[in-house]
Amino acid sequence: MMSLSILLLMGGSYYFYNFLTREPYARDVIVASPELAISSELLVDRFLEDEQEANAAYMEKVIEVEGEVKEVTFLNDRYTVLLYSGSKVSYVMCDMRTEQAEMVRKLNEGDKVKLKGVFKGFLMDAIMLNCVLQ
Repeated sequence: MMSLSILLLMGGSYYFYNFLTREPYARDVIVASPELAISSELLVDRFLEDEQEANAAYMEKVIEVEGEVKEVTFLNDRYTVLLYSGSKVSYVMCDMRTEQAEMVRKLNEGDKVKLKGVFKGFLMDAIMLNCVLQ
């Protein structure tokens, strides 16, 4: 009886840990159709013009963004692709899914790309998570 209780406790703990640490929308982004498609320039412009309205339109949605690569960084085992926006201070920051690493390593500054991901918000940059190349 005690071993069954321990087994149930371990199984419950494992499930709870995975529930709390999983990436939001991780499996859905790959198969999900984007709700919106927009250029990196227009996305940032919308936030610079009216952040509240833009948040209502894009927040937590799977969107497709087309733009020009400014840089690709690798930090903490994650690739991030930064897209030009037409603004000198704001960009579109796309945190890439780990299985995209091989394709992301081939990107160079100036490449035109389409990325799909979950829009999470705007600080100084438009932030997208779980991105995949299209």
